[in-house]
Amino acid sequence: MAGTYTLTIIKPDAFGAGKAGKIIAHLEQQGFRVRAARVMHLSQDQAGEFYAVHRERPFYGSLVTFMTSGPCMPMVLEKDNAVGALRTAIGATDPAQADAGTVRKLYAESKERNAIHASDSDENAEREARFFFAESDVIAAR
Repeated sequence: MAGTYTLTIIKPDAFGAGKAGKIIAHLEQQGFRVRAARVMHLSQDQAGEFYAVHRERPFYGSLVTFMTSGPCMPMVLEKDNAVGALRTAIGATDPAQADAGTVRKLYAESKERNAIHASDSDENAEREARFFFAESDVIAAR
């Protein structure tokens, strides 16, 4: 998966506001191909495990609460340099600081309700994709 695949999650704020289709269309226009996708409502345990890397940070509790507040949509995306390309496409965490035309500038409400998650490295993309999808799910979509 390294290099050409990454994981993203349309977060509960954007999914609940009916923005998922617009976000997916935006990413597809940027050259991403959806290779696996599902809609789910994360449990406290699932969100806690997924974001365990942030456990010691002050925002961890509110992040887990937010990510369990409604359905979300994890997806595996394909594109050359997928991790870097997605991070550029979504923009800064704070939509007020995001570049024009980025997902967060267009669809995020605030720094905390920022519409979308993106893996930050090839290693994390692989780990995060395996959290939500079996390898066969991704391979079958090719």
